[in-house]
Parts: sequence; structure tokens; C-alpha cells
Amino acid sequence: MKEYWIDVSGGWFVMGGGPIACENPAHRVFVDPFRLARTPVTQSEYNSFVRETGHDIAQSSASVPSDDPARPAVGLSWHDAVAYCDWVTSVDEPVRLPTEAEWECAALAGREAVLYPWGDEPPESLADYDGRWHDGPESVDLYASTHPLRISGLGINVHEWCADWYDADYYRVSPELRPTGPDTGSRRSSRGGSWRHAVKGTRCAARSSIPPDKRYADYGLRLASDAACES
Repeated sequence: MKEYWIDVSGGWFVMGGGPIACENPAHRVFVDPFRLARTPVTQSEYNSFVRETGHDIAQSSASVPSDDPARPAVGLSWHDAVAYCDWVTSVDEPVRLPTEAEWECAALAGREAVLYPWGDEPPESLADYDGRWHDGPESVDLYASTHPLRISGLGINVHEWCADWYDADYYRVSPELRPTGPDTGSRRSSRGGSWRHAVKGTRCAARSSIPPDKRYADYGLRLASDAACES
């Protein structure tokens, strides 16, 4: 899977500070270097997991057709996403869900105060915006990445599960070093845009969450991993 990894340098950055209460206060945090998958997990990749493990593939009533193997796998609960990570870890290499801080760090890519993963232009400025996402999420490589690190689909297409429990007030008590969210909660955090929303892309600082057992047609996952050791 190494061809899928993008190295993210980590370090200090200002997290949050958007127009929504749960995105405040803006605060400095530090994350270690890590790796983020270039694309979300595809339907083809998730199907391999289901075939090998017999994992429950129950989908929400809002699920979309999965005839395109290059579309992101959607309709996954947080528990499904973690089970997929555990399976990949058992057959290939250690992987996990990114933390919210890691996701935002990757979206910013070392830039200060940029609004979106692709820059400051609104989602409507993206190529062919009005003609996309009519019947579900699009294939992960349908359009070339405009992100500085060439991460594909970051902030658009599907929500991506994060490892953290969600708390709207967490930023008020978040530690500076390697924040991983509150210890408990009733909802799990997610990041990114959605093909089902009126506005398909979302800001770097935008937060979202749902209960971890829910399965929605715009929820998928993107793998993360600790930084590779120097040889």
C-alpha cells in the first residue's frame, strides 16, 4: 500500500478558528509527522475486506449504488471503518483513522489561514462543479488533485471518519501536544465535504460528527499511519 501514502510533516499549526462555535477558540497544537492515504478507501478495496472477513455489509437506506469500484466506499459506520483498519493492519501494515488534528494539519499543508484544502477560492470554483455529484460520490481520481501535497478529494466528495470522540467544546480544553479528542462521548468526529450537501466542499477547520453506529451514504474513510521509520 505504500504507493498510496502521502508524508505529512506535522509540527505546530493553528487549529480551528472558523465561523462556527465548535471550531473555536483557535488554538496552537502540535502533531507528529504521519502519513495520510492519497485517496479515500475505494469500494473495490472495501469489497476485498468484506470478501475476506465476511464483515457485515448492512447499508443505510440512503446508500448509493456501488457499481463503480473506484468510488469511495460509503455507508460505513465508525465501527466498520475501524474494523477495516484492523484488517489492513493484520494483512499488510499498521494503519488507523486520522485524528481531527492530523486531518486539519494535512488539509492546511503548512499554510497559514487558508480556508479550504485547495486554497481560498470557494467550492464553486472547483472544476466542473455544477456537473458533478448528481448520483453519488465520484471516483477518487476523476479529477486531478489541487492540494499542495497532491492528496485527492480532501474536503470534498465524502465525509471521512476520524479517530476522536466529538465534543463541541473540546477546543477549550484541548492539549497542545498531539490532541486526540475527549476520552468518551456519544458521537465520533468526521471531516470533509459531502456529495449530498448543497455545498459540496468544506473548510479546513469545519467539523462534523454522528453516532459511531450510524451508516450514511456520504460517510467513508481515509487511512492514516505513523510516519515510516528511516532506513
